[in-house]
Amino acid sequence: MKFGEFGGQFVPEILIQPLRELQGTYRRLKDDIEFREKLDYYLKNFAGRPTPLYFAKNLTEKIGGARIYLKREDILHGGAHKINNTIGQALLADYMGKVRLIAETGAGQHGVATAMAGTLLGMKVDVYMGAEDVERQKMNVFRMKLLGAEVIPVDSGSKTLKDAINEVLRDWASSFEYTHYLIGSVVGPHPYPAMVRDFQSVIGIETKKQLLEIEGSLPDAVVACVGGGSNAIGIFHPFVGDRSVRLIGVEAGGKGMGIGQHSASLCMGRKGVMHGMLSYFLQDEDGQIAGTHSIAPGLDYPGVGPEHAWFRETERAEYTAIGDKQALKAYLELSRTEGILPALESAHALALAIELAEEMEKDEIVVVNLSGRGDKDLEIVMGALK
Repeated sequence: MKFGEFGGQFVPEILIQPLRELQGTYRRLKDDIEFREKLDYYLKNFAGRPTPLYFAKNLTEKIGGARIYLKREDILHGGAHKINNTIGQALLADYMGKVRLIAETGAGQHGVATAMAGTLLGMKVDVYMGAEDVERQKMNVFRMKLLGAEVIPVDSGSKTLKDAINEVLRDWASSFEYTHYLIGSVVGPHPYPAMVRDFQSVIGIETKKQLLEIEGSLPDAVVACVGGGSNAIGIFHPFVGDRSVRLIGVEAGGKGMGIGQHSASLCMGRKGVMHGMLSYFLQDEDGQIAGTHSIAPGLDYPGVGPEHAWFRETERAEYTAIGDKQALKAYLELSRTEGILPALESAHALALAIELAEEMEKDEIVVVNLSGRGDKDLEIVMGALK
């Protein structure tokens, strides 16, 4: 499956077999009653779905513009939206007879969610993590180890998410007979982008239903941060056919728009192929993958999911960038007005939503996907405030 020209399966021949196995299993099970009942059971009783759609009254009154609602994925088990997908894929792996899960992680939330899902279903879990991210996310590394996962630091390249993905692909190529590679975002070769989107679409399905019950209308805008893009696709997808709803993805503007200072692949990248897919990637003048930066580890990736690239090409969604300082300001704003610590990733979306709401009418509605909680980022915030 491709999204226009984007996506595909750009992988070594040895990985075609496990991809076909995964594709066939998912196609067979995604509408299977028994599989759906198991998934719904765990999402409700283990993960904590449905999550609330919260009216940020204090923030809305302070801004004086559009009403701001927060989709509270931050209060899911594990502290982020990642658990929606890891439970789904772990169940697929169990149906395929796999006994081991491997994953990559940047901010650590996907690693934690994979460890939780693996422990739940009795599977061994190994998580690859860039050495720089291991240092930045010590608490999440400790959480993964407490949950029984082995965390494998990656010291090559930029020592971040891109390099962790390279290592986990090498592992999978030699172990796929008993191992499932549990990708955490809407990236990688087919069928991962569509499969992860489907597991995360529960966010948008709930949001749509909840807002219609609360307000009797659809939102005027839906805003979400974009690294690889899973939380954004998850809330966007059920609204794609509603042309009156603006879909706005917010990338990491970092310290500026120079090479190596940001992670804004859709705003500043070019078409290319990496990690099994055709999409937009940050590249230097020679076409080599460029360095990245973001105060939010989960946005520190030089590419983006192919469906987002297609949304950009077809102008169904808008994409912009928010810098480190703006995200940090939004982090503090929500903490002090609503008593909610947002993940630094989510704070990028919140910063844009605040700017947007200020320009909108009071009877208009902005929904922000609060994709994760911010206690994981306390050390980074403390350092930044110093």
